[in-house]
Amino acid sequence: MKLHRITAIVFRHLYLYRRSLPRIMEIFYWPFLDLVIWGFITLYLARYQTQVPGFVTFFLGALILWDVLFRSQQGITISFLEELWSRNLMNLFASPLKPSEFLAATMIMSIFKVACVSLVMGLCAWLFYDYSVLIIGFWLLPFVLNLVVTGWVIGVFTTSLIMRFGQEAEVLAWSMVFLFQPISCVFYPMDVLPVWLKPVAWANPAAHVFEGMRGVLSQSGQPVEHLGWAIGLNLLFLTAMIAWFHRTFAYCRNQGLLVRVGE
Repeated sequence: MKLHRITAIVFRHLYLYRRSLPRIMEIFYWPFLDLVIWGFITLYLARYQTQVPGFVTFFLGALILWDVLFRSQQGITISFLEELWSRNLMNLFASPLKPSEFLAATMIMSIFKVACVSLVMGLCAWLFYDYSVLIIGFWLLPFVLNLVVTGWVIGVFTTSLIMRFGQEAEVLAWSMVFLFQPISCVFYPMDVLPVWLKPVAWANPAAHVFEGMRGVLSQSGQPVEHLGWAIGLNLLFLTAMIAWFHRTFAYCRNQGLLVRVGE
């Protein structure tokens, strides 16, 4: 074992960070998110410890619904990366395939992944914890549909960034969705957030879904208002992201970036 060879490999990897902002951000990204998310959860439990409705029911439901959003986003970004890694992207778009058709196919893949993972998680929650997500009742369907669409919004946004900036941005396929977790209020209500962060969370469709879920589980009212906000924001953001994807695709094609993406 030679020290100079070990040192050479260490320096090689350190040099990768010199001009790569995504790699540098990743060092601080996960610790920061852990601190923020679990900090808000701690505040919530400390402030409302006598008012937390059905602790296990509440957190398991939130976890399963969050995974719906996560898998929906992954269905789009991972499908794009699969084409990237197999060097098949140029072959696809050299064919008559339109960008809108490609997006539609990845959205169908995301629905398939959401269905499979939700089935497994729901079954495991029932077997291990005697918990059924069906206790949410009728509202479960609009909650899930809205989270799927929110996942599409994040997925299309992330795919556009990877297409534009290439290999350095691939880490966003896994990390981007978690950037939205603190303002999605998955495990704690919006009231726990600082005043300056509440308007940001209010503009997040997922936050309205989880607020609505808490309202149903605590039997504090019908989540019609939050669902209305979620549907409106999802339609707005999805339309904007699809338009941005087409614009990014046209730019990359004109600049020859589609040939180099992933290299």
